Amino acid sequence: MVRAGLVLVLFVVATVLLLATIHPSRAAVASSAVSATTTSTSTPTHTHTKTGHHHVTTTTVPSRPPANVPVLVANGAGVTGAAAAFTARLQAAGWTTLTPTNATIMVSSSHVYYVAGQEPSAAAVAADLHLPPTAVAPYTTAAPVSSIGTADVLVVLGPDLATPASVSTAPTTTSTTAATSATG
Repeated sequence: MVRAGLVLVLFVVATVLLLATIHPSRAAVASSAVSATTTSTSTPTHTHTKTGHHHVTTTTVPSRPPANVPVLVANGAGVTGAAAAFTARLQAAGWTTLTPTNATIMVSSSHVYYVAGQEPSAAAVAADLHLPPTAVAPYTTAAPVSSIGTADVLVVLGPDLATPASVSTAPTTTSTTAATSATG
């Protein structure tokens, strides 16, 4: 009986390891079935409840503190000083900011783009700017900037955020990053 139990436990562990290799997103669900008491740095991404059972999906999300995430702000609204003003706002919120720039085209709404692995940071930046989650998207070369340099997150300001009033209420900063672009 003990041997049969041991074989069953080894089978379940092997199955979990195989699932982790084949389907990484399912590994967290499978591993929770093996042990009810696991310690993890996972963050629940959604909970789905059906009549009769409860299903929770978790995803491990490596998150970096804002001070370790370089953010570039680009003015796509045509409002003078908008990128510099929002760069100062993000810097005041603890983000590492790069020299603001202008977008290559005017945009109709603000967006936050992220490089691979930086979606949680981009979502946090969007939340700091009071943008909806739908404004967050993966960065592609189609984004309206000539280059993002070393940025992990790109904010392209549209007229929904960048208005003359929003620029005039920006916090003042003594940072050379925010002060270097009068046109940003």
